[in-house]
Amino acid sequence: MQSPKLFLSLALTLFLSFNIAFAQKISPVNGRVIVIDPGHGGSAATDSYRQGPTGEREEWIDLRVGLLLKEILEKKGAKVLMTRSADVTFPLADRSKMAIDNKADFFVSIHHNATADPSVNFPIIYFHGLSSSNKAGVSFGKQLAKNLAKYMYKSKTPASVVSDFTIFSGAGSSVLRGTYGIPGVLVEASFFTNPQEEARLKEKEHNYNEALAFALAIEKFFKGTIPPIRPKIASDFPPQFATLQEAERMSPLAKRWYQDYTEAKGLMKSKDKETLQKAYDLFTQSARSFPDSYVAAKCHKYRAELLHKLGKPDEAVQEEKRVSEFFPGSGPG
Repeated sequence: MQSPKLFLSLALTLFLSFNIAFAQKISPVNGRVIVIDPGHGGSAATDSYRQGPTGEREEWIDLRVGLLLKEILEKKGAKVLMTRSADVTFPLADRSKMAIDNKADFFVSIHHNATADPSVNFPIIYFHGLSSSNKAGVSFGKQLAKNLAKYMYKSKTPASVVSDFTIFSGAGSSVLRGTYGIPGVLVEASFFTNPQEEARLKEKEHNYNEALAFALAIEKFFKGTIPPIRPKIASDFPPQFATLQEAERMSPLAKRWYQDYTEAKGLMKSKDKETLQKAYDLFTQSARSFPDSYVAAKCHKYRAELLHKLGKPDEAVQEEKRVSEFFPGSGPG
């Protein structure tokens, strides 16, 4: 007959094993309030550039992915709120307000991108403000870039993790500005103006893989220590850099973004100031045409080098600050 002590020991072992196994199944997002913001909505009558070559519209894609992400996160125990669940307009201020009013733990705005160059396809992930202030946004953005490459692109791909001030130089994105203090990002997951990508974006499996990349990145974010977000200080920001606005990036000039970059790079070795100035102007044009691309980060880096060579050290320092604060995670996959 077994002794009572042995019986108690076995019972305790089984109890602990059960609880450890149960704890391991609980997702880090369990109980977290997550606001999913499918971008745009109800805009078919007001714009013509948010659609792919065969007419697939961005707001439709954003919503499909958002609903799939909601389903995945809810299965993991998260409380999920959607800024929209249909193809309708919803004011930007109200999207932010939903996150604030519900004390959200995380905010993600899902978008897909357009450009004049149909060959382009890579993810762009925006955090609000400066990389030195918004460490949470930068950390999540870098993880999401890896996940999108793995689950959505299924290959190494260039990616940009950039400040929203790269495209909204005055104040950043409205929804990220309005939710600042809550960890969050705005994501342009891929380019629907790329014909092959537009076709994939119509497929539920591709939409699901994208949603899965988001879900796993959010889960990993909450698994560890959440990086800090500190208040923005206006004097920390580099000077504004004028860029082409969204609709203007569909122009023939914008289509030269990579050509301008490569031509400028070829002029960098010159010692002639006129040639160096031309290189500077080409880098500037490339960065203005595609201000949030992985190439834009390199353009600003080279602009800083050229400003030193052209005898403008103060401007060079500001460009170096722009690179470190606005482009902490841009480059090839």
